Amino acid sequence: MLNKLALEKEFKLKGIRSSGSGGQHVNKVATKIELSFAVMASLGLSDDQKELIQVKLANRLTKDFVLILQCGESRSQLKNKSIAIKRAFSILEGALKVQAKRKPTKIPRAVIRKRLKNKKFNAERKLNRRKPNFD
Repeated sequence: MLNKLALEKEFKLKGIRSSGSGGQHVNKVATKIELSFAVMASLGLSDDQKELIQVKLANRLTKDFVLILQCGESRSQLKNKSIAIKRAFSILEGALKVQAKRKPTKIPRAVIRKRLKNKKFNAERKLNRRKPNFD
């Protein structure tokens, strides 16, 4: 499906300063990772895959069709890199996954019989509410 080795080489990883608590460590070390992936310039994807990703991830791509992800969950830059790469692959695989068509189910005969029985019962109940006709 996806050539992960070829795609991983195309990922551009950049270390940026993380936000939040952490004191001096946060101020000194760029542990947050920003992953960018140019979808249309990728050699690891076919043209069909590129178009599918372009359509399904339209709200996540920039105007230049670049997927940008940030990960600053861990204090370790190495962990953040691996998390960002895993996240990128899961997003790309999710976009390329073809959703199975829904197969309409048949209504069981017992359910149809039950509905008709209730319908008859309600019709009789309403007929019994009428005034009797003594002609």
